[in-house]
Amino acid sequence: MADIYKALAHPVRREILRILRDKPLSAGDIADQFDLAKPTLSGHFTILKEAGLITVSRKATTLTYRLNISVLEEALAGFLGTLKVGSENIEGENK
Repeated sequence: MADIYKALAHPVRREILRILRDKPLSAGDIADQFDLAKPTLSGHFTILKEAGLITVSRKATTLTYRLNISVLEEALAGFLGTLKVGSENIEGENK
């Protein structure tokens, strides 16, 4: 879970996830939306892949990235559970 939180900690990686929310995109299409060097962006992709937040497929020389929403949902549910959001407190009331 720590690798997911690390991946979500950086604003560029959160923006990549937001961009991928609508549809899978090639690395080039994603890169066009940032003013970053390709190696820097590649490092962000690696962290997101290692956290399981995105998947990648290759067709010839094109890499296509997809959002792995189930991992993101699990991380958010775990985080909310840590904060006890939606669970009962000592007095038995929902927060």
